[in-house]
Amino acid sequence: MKRSLELVALCFLFVAAPSLVYGDVTSDIIKDYEGQVKKSDKSFAGFSAERGKKFYLAENTTSKGEKLSCATCHTPDPKKSGKTKAGKPIDPMAVSANSKRYTDKAKVEKWFKRNCKDVYDRECTPLEKGDFITFMKSL
Repeated sequence: MKRSLELVALCFLFVAAPSLVYGDVTSDIIKDYEGQVKKSDKSFAGFSAERGKKFYLAENTTSKGEKLSCATCHTPDPKKSGKTKAGKPIDPMAVSANSKRYTDKAKVEKWFKRNCKDVYDRECTPLEKGDFITFMKSL
């Protein structure tokens, strides 16, 4: 009996630990974006997973004439692994499939900056970033 309780406790820690460790960091990143949005839009009512989904799937024609969206490399299902143009694997974007996503503010900003310039020929707005992460957390 004692052994089975230990096993149950160990399983709980294995399953719950990532969300306990990383969940607050992701929320802090979203709160930071929220603060940025509220500075320019006093009527801001919160981020939207639906807007985030539309942003993720929206196809844009780049200045190089390529039709791209986030889903081009990351797949239409963010719970699945994607591939770069060079064929390198990309871990899933959805928090449910990759608990380490959106836990390091510097990495989040680095990838938003790089990928938004590639797909949209510009940097993403704090609203787009917050909606995007909200969508990824909703899956």
